[in-house]
Amino acid sequence: MANLPLSFSIQACFQKPKATEASRLSECKYGSRLSRFEKSDTQRKLARSATQSIVSPFYQNFTTKLYATSHASIEVSKNQVTTFPEVGDLRRALSYLFRTEIGGQVRVYVMKNNVKYSVYIEVSSLQVHGEELVLCWGVYRANSSCFELPDFESSATDTRTGMNLSPFQQSSSGNFTIELEFDAKQAPFYFSFILRSSLNAESSASDVRSHRKTNFCVPVGSLPGHPAPLGLSFSPDGSMNFAIFSKQAEGMVLCLYDDNNLEKPALQLDLDPYVNRSGDIWHISFESAWKFVSYGYRCKGALVQQSKDDNFNTHVLLDPYAKIIGSSFPNGHAKFLGRLCKEPDFDWSDHFHPNLPFEKLVVYRLNVEHFTKHKSSQLPTDLAGTFAGLAEKVQHFKDLGINAILLEPILTFDEQKGPYFPCHFFSPTHILGPSGGPISTINSMKEMVKYLHANGIEVLMEVVVTHTAEVGALRGIDDSSYYYANGVGDSKVQSSLNCNYPLVQQLILDSLRHWVTEFHIDGFTFINASHLLRGFHGEHLSRPPLVEAIAFDPLLSKTKIIADCWDPYDMLVRQTRFPHWMRWAEMNADFCNDVRNFLRGESLISNLATRLCGSGNLFSDGRGPAFSFNYVARNFGLSLVDLVSFSGGVLASELSWNCGEEGPTNNRSVLETRLKQIRNFLFILFVSLGVPVLNMGDECGLSGGGSPAFGDRKPLDWSAMNSGFGKQVSQFILFLTKLRNRRCDLFQRRSFWKEENIEWRGSDLAPPKWDDPSCKFLAMTLKVERDLLLMSSETSNLSAGDVFMAFNAADQSETAVLSPPPEGMSWRRLVDTSLPFPGFFSSNGEFVLGPEQTARLFTYEVKSHSCILLETTFLDS
Repeated sequence: MANLPLSFSIQACFQKPKATEASRLSECKYGSRLSRFEKSDTQRKLARSATQSIVSPFYQNFTTKLYATSHASIEVSKNQVTTFPEVGDLRRALSYLFRTEIGGQVRVYVMKNNVKYSVYIEVSSLQVHGEELVLCWGVYRANSSCFELPDFESSATDTRTGMNLSPFQQSSSGNFTIELEFDAKQAPFYFSFILRSSLNAESSASDVRSHRKTNFCVPVGSLPGHPAPLGLSFSPDGSMNFAIFSKQAEGMVLCLYDDNNLEKPALQLDLDPYVNRSGDIWHISFESAWKFVSYGYRCKGALVQQSKDDNFNTHVLLDPYAKIIGSSFPNGHAKFLGRLCKEPDFDWSDHFHPNLPFEKLVVYRLNVEHFTKHKSSQLPTDLAGTFAGLAEKVQHFKDLGINAILLEPILTFDEQKGPYFPCHFFSPTHILGPSGGPISTINSMKEMVKYLHANGIEVLMEVVVTHTAEVGALRGIDDSSYYYANGVGDSKVQSSLNCNYPLVQQLILDSLRHWVTEFHIDGFTFINASHLLRGFHGEHLSRPPLVEAIAFDPLLSKTKIIADCWDPYDMLVRQTRFPHWMRWAEMNADFCNDVRNFLRGESLISNLATRLCGSGNLFSDGRGPAFSFNYVARNFGLSLVDLVSFSGGVLASELSWNCGEEGPTNNRSVLETRLKQIRNFLFILFVSLGVPVLNMGDECGLSGGGSPAFGDRKPLDWSAMNSGFGKQVSQFILFLTKLRNRRCDLFQRRSFWKEENIEWRGSDLAPPKWDDPSCKFLAMTLKVERDLLLMSSETSNLSAGDVFMAFNAADQSETAVLSPPPEGMSWRRLVDTSLPFPGFFSSNGEFVLGPEQTARLFTYEVKSHSCILLETTFLDS
């Protein structure tokens, strides 16, 4: 900590008729001049009766705030200040009124005049045993028991207390007064003092303290501050206010850093619990912070100590509400600090939100860093793996028909454990910026969002608000409020956040609002969402306050809010009935499991039918199929190409099938089956009711080598886009997105299909064998409302009619029997995943002629492990 070589002058203050400057100087004792407070008793009373509330912006509403924090220990008077000819500007004076332990009052004024701070003390109604009263005083910053004393020849030092001794002067009215001046460059600090009768200087019995039996103490160069808003905030005049919650802390130290040394604070300032605390919120404000660039906090008290290490510099904690985060690596460990600067201005002019309805979405989940980090992205080094690099690839999204991207967590996180273990909730991690700096990262992300919106693409974020990293997050601030005492649920994770505790709930809501207002994010996917349903003690809640608050928040309810019950600790999805208030959507893990099981031949066809129809068992409670976010592969577990290539014993939970051989192979038959399976996965994903969610690399065969671990995922290889596999899969995805748009009457719906418009079939003319586990074939006809074929509609294609789809997971071919098309129409094949590229899909299609005309029935052979889609169209279309 920097030393405090205070320079000051003691001003012995007399209350007597006004004198000239020369006469006042001639009456100084100890070489000090008279106080600027000099007035007659009559004039003083008149001046005080004309109370004024004149305060500068820096001290605005100070008295009200200070009274709220006084705990009945300090009585605060209003700024009873008038303008005297010789006084100058006293409008910035702060006044404190103390009660002593033996009766009487001590009033302290603190003011700034040019480059000096003045502390004026007036003692009244105090019975002193003797004719003189001595001020025993000292100054401190971070330790009230360790004073930093100036070198001043005229000031004696008390050997018993180590404090300075300065005599009061007694006025004609019997009051004792004194004024001390300090260089403004030495502020901020605390001025601590006691009173002593000079006749009993060696006896502690003569010491007079506050009625709390503590030293009198006032801040110099700082204000008590305000308890709201939490975090760092700026007033219009440029002053800074710091506020942090901690119920457990017995004391709080604000640590300020400069650029020279981020391992040790340049200044530490102890916050007075009777001045700088309102309830459980600690706060302080400064007119300016001069040369300091970063800040953090150190908590005092046995309940918050996390280590027996006496070097408290290692316990400096990040402000949970800091908006701009800087990082350093002292001793090889990451250390995050808040930055002392305002959030950068950004030009959002000409910006608009796409505001796409749920049913129109086609989502692409990606990792920002891995998306363009590979050298094959052909981006400059400063753009590869950043927000700016992602924006450079907008055309890729358009080539796939994507209109929404879902970002894996981008919050500041534990870089050793990965993005699903956040350290903070308000700032993007610096590694995703072009230069690694916090300001450039923030601006880069905003530029990305603005550019994607301009291209009609929404930006959704995965967020983790149920737990934090175990180091460098909220630990040590107030563990009993932020975290569960012994973890929660089966995992007993020590860093589990008590999400529905009011303090934590407010933190999460404020964070989400920040991302919407500052970054214009369109929605959020909440990872580990089942944990959001836990109460204070880990019990299950039917109406969890946080989930309900998000659903009805005026701002957040207008965004897309999606629950994802995947647990990053156990790497599995925790099934739960999620309360939704008809606003929450969900990542549909049942869709993933049932489709995987069907295509490997181990599921009832009734399960597939449920997923095709929008998972009515989950979303028929008032929401509809558009609230189902469907996926077959995601950022944890096996990638899409690995789902059809690996199925060893350790991968049993992945529900995968290697199609005959484990891992890479040159077996042509196996490779053909794998290719059909990949097409089948994508086909079912896009023709099912709900929102299709693609995973980064699905379009080009990105592989994790058969490992389901998130850490084994590799950066996207852009050269694979130009391979034969990459081209045909990418084109197939684009075809499917266009099909969904063209047939929005069938595939982009907010409501379920009507039962009378669906016709289910088994093989040949047999009905489906719903309960037969050996049955691996299902066919369905989606019938269009007849009047839609005769009038203008939103389908943009009046020639479109009924749709027939068949799904065969068996090892042999099955015969699908189609109903006869309406008069003047015929069946046209659009998709057959068993055919070679490029013929397995076609926008124009090929007419299907029924070889068996008995009873006007049309048939189609569905090859093994394949799917088909046929559509009736007018013959002259």
